[in-house]
Amino acid sequence: MKGLKLSLVITAAALLTIGLSGMAYAFHSGGVAECEGCHSMHSPKAGGRSLLVGIDQSSACLTCHEHAGDTGPSSYHVSTASADMPTGTAPLQRTPGGDFGWLKKTYNATSGTNTYSEDGATHGHNVVAADFNYVADTTNTTAPGGTFSSAQLGCNSCHDPHGQYRRLQSGTIAKTGAPIKGSGSYNGAANEPDAANAVGVYRLLAGDSYTTHGPTGQAVTPGFNGVPAAKAPSTYNQTEATNQVRVAYGVSTAAGHVTWGQWCATCHTNMHSTGHYVHPVDQGLGSTISGLYGTYVKSGDMTGSAASSFLSLVPFSTNSGDYTVLAPLASNTGASLAGPGSSDQVNCMSCHRAHASGMMEALRFDNGYEFMVVNANYIGMDNPTMSGGSRVALQARGRTMAEWQAAYYDRPVSRWATYQRVLCNKCHAKD
Repeated sequence: MKGLKLSLVITAAALLTIGLSGMAYAFHSGGVAECEGCHSMHSPKAGGRSLLVGIDQSSACLTCHEHAGDTGPSSYHVSTASADMPTGTAPLQRTPGGDFGWLKKTYNATSGTNTYSEDGATHGHNVVAADFNYVADTTNTTAPGGTFSSAQLGCNSCHDPHGQYRRLQSGTIAKTGAPIKGSGSYNGAANEPDAANAVGVYRLLAGDSYTTHGPTGQAVTPGFNGVPAAKAPSTYNQTEATNQVRVAYGVSTAAGHVTWGQWCATCHTNMHSTGHYVHPVDQGLGSTISGLYGTYVKSGDMTGSAASSFLSLVPFSTNSGDYTVLAPLASNTGASLAGPGSSDQVNCMSCHRAHASGMMEALRFDNGYEFMVVNANYIGMDNPTMSGGSRVALQARGRTMAEWQAAYYDRPVSRWATYQRVLCNKCHAKD
């Protein structure tokens, strides 16, 4: 009997190791996970609520989604531990949504009598995760353009931790109707519904009538009225020094679906109103913009081919709600790089990451200085061409060249022009 018990312990430990390495184990699988993964019946976090293993909801999430000791992008981790990103180094994770670690990177610079300060809180969504030293945004006490309280923002404000929303074979999004058999976020038959089974919605996103509970226990109903469509490659957290990661965002009109702009507007309502909403979203790019996107390679180079023009720093929504169309577009190998057609759409994710980034406002690319690259080097305090100039500190904004490169997901500087301007030009080509 002792031998059997020892064997079971060893087997369990092996399975846990496989799961934590991201090799074979899917904890959520599109729906509610093992209860004990987030809740503890007899030893919950002291001072917390709902028997959670963390002091608050986001801390419970980061118990798995952050791992101290990472040396590079790792599996499903969306946050770099503070000890793993000392001053002068960038966060490590490269997920499409970004790394929350950027929220802890505050930058300061001085040039003569001019000073520059960029609080880490400006880099994305400030989830409250006290166990991991993430605190509420003190500048924006409510969501910009909305009324959602920053003090109540957590991972569960956007994601349904119990994963009740599901996609049925009809395409409808519902909370019941068939059991969930798989994630729904990736490729393959296991991620598509059948007559008897549903799959989860993309990334467990919240849907119709979802109510979230903030860190203080306050019940908040953001008012989600559906979920947007997307597919991702099953391996998505990797450097893009060689191969890009493409998330195939889509547009579906099936029941229970909304566009990405409508979904983000749940909390950022007035960003879509007169006086706030300026840049078009959720509308066709048109032949001119899609044509520019297809031929733009870098500043001064418009010789690109539309068939290989996709850039994950400026993604778009494919004008289709057919998940079998979206699935082949999701890739981490560079196998799917076709640019947009005229009916494909700009969305919020075209410019922003969902979690956080190395840029202000969770932007995918910087727009605070005209250049990304100066004389074949990323801008930075250590760019030899920029050194000695009176405005260098303000242009580099306290960062090193390596930090800027990390913010662009490690793309080699040779990818850009020797004097590369900002990536608004991918669609507008004014450089």
